[in-house]
Amino acid sequence: MSGEPEIHEEFEARLKACAGRPAAATGVGRDPVNEPMIRHWCEAMGDTNPAYRGPDAIAPPTMLQAWTMAGLSRRPERAAAYDELLTLLDASGHEAVVATDCEQEYLRPLRPGDRVTYDSVIESVSERKTTRLGTGYFVTTRTDVRANGEPAGTHRFRILKYAPAHRPDPPREKRPRPVVNRDNAGFWAGVARHELLIQRCCGCARLRFPWLPGCNDCGCPDWDTVAARGTGTVYSWVVMHHPSFPAFDPPYAVGLIELAEGVRIVGDLVGVEHERVRIGMPVRLEFRRFDEELVLPVFRGVAP
Repeated sequence: MSGEPEIHEEFEARLKACAGRPAAATGVGRDPVNEPMIRHWCEAMGDTNPAYRGPDAIAPPTMLQAWTMAGLSRRPERAAAYDELLTLLDASGHEAVVATDCEQEYLRPLRPGDRVTYDSVIESVSERKTTRLGTGYFVTTRTDVRANGEPAGTHRFRILKYAPAHRPDPPREKRPRPVVNRDNAGFWAGVARHELLIQRCCGCARLRFPWLPGCNDCGCPDWDTVAARGTGTVYSWVVMHHPSFPAFDPPYAVGLIELAEGVRIVGDLVGVEHERVRIGMPVRLEFRRFDEELVLPVFRGVAP
């Protein structure tokens, strides 16, 4: 136990030694200050200030960082000292990162055609902090921005490099409940008994699904039911990736199933990888209990 404080102090001393070292050197903006980017920014922000339009337009000051960003590619001017700092934090278990805040100081307006250059320095590394996200260190970099060689502004950017706090897995959410009303209550009562009931018109004997209060063909309001045999084929399907819902585990396949009786129903496809689902694939009906209250019909596929 006695060695732990020394190890911890040595680690934090190495972090502190990074302050003042370069984070990026002699960076050059990928594009000069330009009107299209100013226009896009103003449209996205809803900023209608006339100073940002016309022949004497300036760039919104808050765009300062936009002219120095590298896009999706890694900054070639990023200094080895910054990589060393991040590697040190990663190796100690502080692998997660979140941006926390930024501060900007404006020294002169930027105008279309200005060429932006910049240098960045690791300004500070905080003491170890405990946050709701986890325990870690705040790293602040300061970027000094120049326009055509003249100081234009300063941008301070702060991140938290942290080890995520352990949180117990939340209880799994229940699947959404079906909407049961007087028109479809008989269907859901059948599902509870592990029967898939299809309406049959008493006037023309046409089968229909989903359940309706009357027949679309002959208008007869009277009906009875027949139980589906439980076989069918995939008429169409989709694979759900997004958005994610807590009660579901994407990706998963949802099929439009044509039952042997000729009607179609939407349901989960189970027992087959979603990549192997095909139109015309045979399926058979099953009933699956999802919780103490909910039973749903699903369809087990047999991949070719």
